[in-house]
Amino acid sequence: MSSTKNICPLCGGFKKQGTTTFTVDMEDTLVVIRNVPATLCSLCGNEWLSDEIATNIESIVNEAKKIHRQVEVTQYRKVA
Repeated sequence: MSSTKNICPLCGGFKKQGTTTFTVDMEDTLVVIRNVPATLCSLCGNEWLSDEIATNIESIVNEAKKIHRQVEVTQYRKVA
């Protein structure tokens, strides 16, 4: 019996762990976060982020907004 949790619900490809680049474009701030841990479909390329990763990305974006950066390019990291 094969597990359906490793099958992409969009195309039927296989999901695997990897990294992606996440970009957020808000009014006056562009944030690019590289090497974000994600689950990726090997066929269609769709990406899924865990709740923990999404929350951390939100913190990184808020940090960039707070210091009024117009463009921020950074590596993924845990934000305290």
